[in-house]
Amino acid sequence: MKSTDKQLETKVIHGGYDSKDMLGSLTAPLFQTSTFTFDTAEQGERRFAGDEEGFIYSRIANPTVHLLEERIAALENGERGLAFASGMAAVSSVLIALTKANDHILCSSGLYGCTYGLLSMLKEKYNIQHDFSQMENELAIKAQIKPETSCIYIETPINPTMKLINLRTVVKVAKAYNIPVVVDNTFCSPYIQRPLELGCDVVIHSATKYIGGHGDVIGGLVVGSKEFLDSVAMSTQKDIGGVLSPFDAWLLLRGLKTLPIRLDRHADNAERIVDQLRRHPKVVSVYYPNHFDHPDYSIYQQQMERGGGVISFEIDGDKQDVQRFLNELSFIKLAVSLGDAESLIQHPATMTHAVIPVEERLKMGITDQLVRLSVGLESWIDIWDDLQKALDNL
Repeated sequence: MKSTDKQLETKVIHGGYDSKDMLGSLTAPLFQTSTFTFDTAEQGERRFAGDEEGFIYSRIANPTVHLLEERIAALENGERGLAFASGMAAVSSVLIALTKANDHILCSSGLYGCTYGLLSMLKEKYNIQHDFSQMENELAIKAQIKPETSCIYIETPINPTMKLINLRTVVKVAKAYNIPVVVDNTFCSPYIQRPLELGCDVVIHSATKYIGGHGDVIGGLVVGSKEFLDSVAMSTQKDIGGVLSPFDAWLLLRGLKTLPIRLDRHADNAERIVDQLRRHPKVVSVYYPNHFDHPDYSIYQQQMERGGGVISFEIDGDKQDVQRFLNELSFIKLAVSLGDAESLIQHPATMTHAVIPVEERLKMGITDQLVRLSVGLESWIDIWDDLQKALDNL
């Protein structure tokens, strides 16, 4: 099915698949196989030489995985998609593909803890340096670009502070220096934000989160130009081997079908919870993009469709008070993921971002008082009731 002229809500269900090609199967089949047979030795030779299209081995390509890659590329309006065994496998493959020893990466002012860990490892082993930038304007970005800068890596919203980066501003500078821009779009999904449409070069998702949406699969996705991802597929993906299994791809295809409906419910619930949190005396600050007093609200209006399902807020107290609050919660689960049907909450300073040195973490705005809430699909009334009781007990 050609989905280029369809709306996103249609693409998530039909993109890249025609049941007529699969014996009328409404649901895309699961090709749970490690390898594929050849009709002749000559055919095998042609496929390995790249002279004939066809499947060889599931680490290189698999029909179920390929459908997922086609669908996410359609949703992000990119030329090609690639699927990986985890979000970090996707991040690692992209950054390794874009860098060599002694290069430099310019990053947004905050990053997921494991991404920070990867950058630290690249620095230690290969002298690939990195700097953090607020990226508040063109001059600030230009000031930190070096001759050896090989890419700009961005989270927006930034995990977990919910700070936004103006992608159009970054792209304008990056194009002048011929530097690719990579965006981690996990918090938004293509339903809320599509960086490629704003001029960025590569989009990464931890598909574990909103793409899957059910807390039962780990995966990563990358979308970009065919030329770049063809090179990644035949180098860092194939040779390092962090590929997605067919079954996990099948689960992600299933999750994608309800992405728009789920994201709307996540965002609706989050907006109501934000209003309640802002009124509670034990809450010092609330960080959520779709709110008029968010410092980056104007950026939100330019590049996001909704505020998403993640809220960060600071509690009046010390680390022990925050941990007591978390322990008081009843049905909101204490866990370090997001985008699931269940509401999840965590303490970034001691959990997802614990690997970041304290001084650097505080510069990023990740204090001991900050908690991150992934608002689920439950009734917002019950979510707030659980939060309120725990806050009232402080």
